[in-house]
Amino acid sequence: METVGVIGLGIMGGPMAKNLVAGGFTVYGFDVAEKACQQAAANGVQLVHQASDLGAKTQWIITMLPTAQIVNDSLFGAAGVAASLQPGSTVIDESSITPTESRAIAQKLAKQQVRFLDAPVSGGETGAQAGNLAIMVGGEESVFKEALPLLQTVGGEVTRVGDTGAGTTAKLANQVMVNLNIAAMSEALVLASKAGIDIDKMYHAIRSGLAGSSVLDAKVPLILDRQFKPGGSIKINMKDLTNVMKTAHDLDVPMPLSSELLEIFHSLKAQGHLNEDHGAIVKYFEQIAGVTVQRGQ
Repeated sequence: METVGVIGLGIMGGPMAKNLVAGGFTVYGFDVAEKACQQAAANGVQLVHQASDLGAKTQWIITMLPTAQIVNDSLFGAAGVAASLQPGSTVIDESSITPTESRAIAQKLAKQQVRFLDAPVSGGETGAQAGNLAIMVGGEESVFKEALPLLQTVGGEVTRVGDTGAGTTAKLANQVMVNLNIAAMSEALVLASKAGIDIDKMYHAIRSGLAGSSVLDAKVPLILDRQFKPGGSIKINMKDLTNVMKTAHDLDVPMPLSSELLEIFHSLKAQGHLNEDHGAIVKYFEQIAGVTVQRGQ
C-alpha cells in the first residue's frame, strides 16, 4: 500500500493527494483539468496521461469525482483504469453517488476480482486540506481493515458503517442534515437581519447554545463577509439532494423538507448561483424578504 493512484485532483481530491504524499505514500494521479494536474504535481503527485495508466503503478485506486457517470467512465470507459487492474486490487470511491450506483460498480469490479469500498467524505475543502475528513465506508470488513491506514491519512474519523452501499447511504443522510441545517440557519438569519439585529452579535450569543453547530460556525462568518467561494458548491449539493430524492423514492421514504430544498437549489441555479458555496442558500431567503445579511447592519 505504499503506492496509490488518485483519479480526480480537484477541490477535494487534490488536497487528499497532497496529504497522502505528506504521509509517505507514492501517489500517481490523473485529472482531465490541466490546472488541477499542475497543482498536484507541485504537491509531489506523479501524473499519468490517462486513468488506465494507473493499473500498472498500483493496486490501490482512489476516485474522487463529481458524478456517477464520471466515476463509471474513469473505471470502465475506453481509457478507464479497471481493465488494467490486477486481481486483488482495490478501488475506493470517495465520490458522492447513490447506493444503487455503488453496488453496481462493486459487482462489475468483482467480475475482475477487484475489490471495492464506497467511502464518501464530509468536511468540504477545509477538511480535505486539513486531513480530518469524516469518512463513511461501505464494503467488506477485511478490505476496510486493509485500507484503514490509507483512509486515516486523509481522514480524521473513519467509520465502516456497513456493507457495499452503506457508505453512500450515510453520505446522503449527511447531506440532508447539512443542507437543511444551512437552510434553517439562513431563514433565521434573514428574519433577524430584517428585524435590525446585529447578526454578528446574535451569532456569538447563540453559538454555545442548542442552536450551535459546526454548520453555524463554518457558514455564518462567511455569509457575513459575503464570501461564497465554493467549498461545497450549490451544483454539487444539488446533485447530492437529487440522489437523496431518487434513493428516497426507491425506498418509499417521503422527504418533504429535502424536496423543498431541492426546489430552492433549482431557484438558485436559475439566478446564476450554481457555482457558489451552498452557504449561498441564504440568497434565496434574502431575495424573497428583500434584505441582505452582512456585517455592520
